[in-house]
Amino acid sequence: MRLTYFAKTMKFEHLIEINDDLNPLLEPLSVEQLWRGLVLRAESPQLFMPHLDECHIDARSVEGLSRRLRYGELEVADRVEFEPMREVRYLVPAQGEISMSSLTMSIESPTEGALFVRFQYDDGHDAATDAANSMYDDYRRSAYHAADLDTIQVLRELAQQGRLDSLLN
Repeated sequence: MRLTYFAKTMKFEHLIEINDDLNPLLEPLSVEQLWRGLVLRAESPQLFMPHLDECHIDARSVEGLSRRLRYGELEVADRVEFEPMREVRYLVPAQGEISMSSLTMSIESPTEGALFVRFQYDDGHDAATDAANSMYDDYRRSAYHAADLDTIQVLRELAQQGRLDSLLN
């Protein structure tokens, strides 16, 4: 698995390779399996974030869903938008002491058999706020990167179990 990483303040993105022809031990995933896994991450986030206490989906449509996530006493409302077989966008509006932020997970297949997920983060801060938070940004980038690697690992495990082979309900 190769990783490419770009950062400009907390407008941060990195690319994780899903299918690696040079690693015969790595079972390739299809675009459909990867898509189902990314949707499952939005619909059942506890599978991917063990520290999440609860997820309540308030509204669901083909285009996405609205949900509330509870981490202890903290509750975060967000909206997840689906662009089928291409992209999942998490949009967190400003709420309480939480500023607006977003995460976009894009499926990329630049050549036959090549498959990547691009993770793009935006904390919504202006340049002055980003400068004030710069000492924390390396830690956050590292935490985001680790969480995204964990997401791909969970997707691989689910695919091996056959849980990404059928249509989601």
